[in-house]
Amino acid sequence: MAGGLVKSLKKSIMVIIMKQDIHPKYFPEAKVTCACGHKFTLGGTKPELNVEICSNCHPFYTGKEKLIDTTGKVEKFKARRASAAAKPKAEKKVRVKKQKQS
Repeated sequence: MAGGLVKSLKKSIMVIIMKQDIHPKYFPEAKVTCACGHKFTLGGTKPELNVEICSNCHPFYTGKEKLIDTTGKVEKFKARRASAAAKPKAEKKVRVKKQKQS
């Protein structure tokens, strides 16, 4: 009986301590519109969302990922790789241990 009283006392103290009305309103059916025109619903704190990119048009998810190279870094890398592959590799020098003189 005493345990029930302690639990109800803790519960009433917790209710007093917790702040009221601090959470935003949750919309379980928020409408999302992408710049590509794809529309879908999900839960959020705003009733309508406009996004620039979604899973329908993102290059990573669609498999149409492209490298944007404005300074020619990719071409420079490919050229270095091709020249390195064309050169014969130098033979490794074998180290010979010197024997200790006694």
